[in-house]
Amino acid sequence: MDLSKILSISGKPGLYKMITSTKNGVLVESLIDEKRIPAFSHERISSLEEISVFTETEDVPLKEIFHSIFNITNNQQALSHKSSANELVGFFESVLPNFDRDRVYASDIKKIIQWYNLLQTKGLVDLAEDVEAEESDTDSKENEKE
Repeated sequence: MDLSKILSISGKPGLYKMITSTKNGVLVESLIDEKRIPAFSHERISSLEEISVFTETEDVPLKEIFHSIFNITNNQQALSHKSSANELVGFFESVLPNFDRDRVYASDIKKIIQWYNLLQTKGLVDLAEDVEAEESDTDSKENEKE
């Protein structure tokens, strides 16, 4: 699952797929309605690859959280992001038990679950390529030992 080209743009709903770079920013396509719009360099644009969640020990990349949700839900939709705050926090505790409850708010959990469900609906939660990459990394490390 390559999250480097999936973007979140502050002030705009949903997620966007980067199409190409432009002189003043990037051209993006909405994952919700597939409309293409320019995103300018002065807007806060974050790649999902760069986002992580606070835990009591170290930050956990969003990709690992999506892996956990994928495993817990058996590649199905997670609960609705419109669920109550207690339900969202309870679900997130099963996904990431040691998340920092002081710095991770219900609104953050809501957004993560909404993003996961959107990516899952669009078929972008593909963990097969990640498993293959991990296996090739393991094979190459074993070859280095020999």
